[in-house]
Amino acid sequence: MSQQTNVPKLDVPLSSPQISQDDIDIVVEILRSGRLSIGAYTEMFEESVASFVGTKYAVAVSSGTAALHLILKSIDFSEDSILVVPSFTFVASANVGMFEGGRVEFVDIEPETLNMDPGHLEYVLEKLSKENKKLFLMAVDIFGHSLDWDRVLSICDKYNVTIVEDSCEALGSEYKGKKVGTFGVAGAYGFYPNKQITTGEGGVLVTDDEHIYKVSRALRNQGRGEGQGWLAHDYVGYNYRIDEMSSGLGWSQMKRIDAIIQTRSEVANRYNAMLKCVETPIVKDYVSKMSWFIYVVRLPKGTKKESRNKVMEYLENSGVHVRNYFEPVHLQKPYRELGWKEGMLPITEEVAERTIALPFFTDMTKEQQEYVVNKVEEAISKLL
Repeated sequence: MSQQTNVPKLDVPLSSPQISQDDIDIVVEILRSGRLSIGAYTEMFEESVASFVGTKYAVAVSSGTAALHLILKSIDFSEDSILVVPSFTFVASANVGMFEGGRVEFVDIEPETLNMDPGHLEYVLEKLSKENKKLFLMAVDIFGHSLDWDRVLSICDKYNVTIVEDSCEALGSEYKGKKVGTFGVAGAYGFYPNKQITTGEGGVLVTDDEHIYKVSRALRNQGRGEGQGWLAHDYVGYNYRIDEMSSGLGWSQMKRIDAIIQTRSEVANRYNAMLKCVETPIVKDYVSKMSWFIYVVRLPKGTKKESRNKVMEYLENSGVHVRNYFEPVHLQKPYRELGWKEGMLPITEEVAERTIALPFFTDMTKEQQEYVVNKVEEAISKLL
């Protein structure tokens, strides 16, 4: 795309949820009903997600983080457990293991998909298998791109690893025709306003395991057992409940989830065609459906964080709102204090220095994208 001059300045948000009149009407109806928690819309929302992804059970909760935490609790992750997780992810993927006093071990990523590298995963598991610890994998489908599940499942079976799937960014994506979030003992989806659908705040865990389902339902509601009274508790639980307004919004949005995924694919495809001066996302053939979360590009190889940040500042000053996705989790303060440092995950560290999430949302217009691309080209030509 050729550079343009004297383009009127736009303000293009990083993300923007699609809220329809039907969404608004449902939320208003719930507010007027007086039943704002533990009601029919939470069950309807759970049923819609379970039906969409093809699982027996779904449990709606207050966040994707809460969903991941409840899964670990329900499968007895504890102090004698190790959670293997990519460092190139949102910090909650690792933190939930720390919640329960377990050990977190990081793996490096593939340079193309930015998902965990199966080769490095096997190397790490081979070493960890010599310890007398229970092994768990937090399998992240980064930015909506599925892992290579045939390889991951084979490796985990070899080392007797329990898989939890963090699909908080990937609702609707498929690996060879099967929905992500359904490959482990349980999976989680998140619904923050930048996701494919939103509940404001909220998440859902899905599973075919009745034990995980029942324990998670109890734990989200202060440990109340099935059929128990309000002040009867079988577990030390949490208030991880989702409210009815959020569930109603999610249920309403799930009715058009296929259209949302399709529209977001069209936005991503337009970016793919327009962007020539950066590395654009790669989608592997085994991804039979890509449900785009965000659109992350990489600046030219050799770009350092300081130069990337100058490009981001230029874009922000031009009205193009951007974010660096992701900062390596192993280099965050809590994990540095455990001994993690630079040089331990070289691909993660190199990639993270030059990634930028561009504005991306369901109702993004071609005009907005053309403006973003023009400003990206300007920034690179002036600063790199």
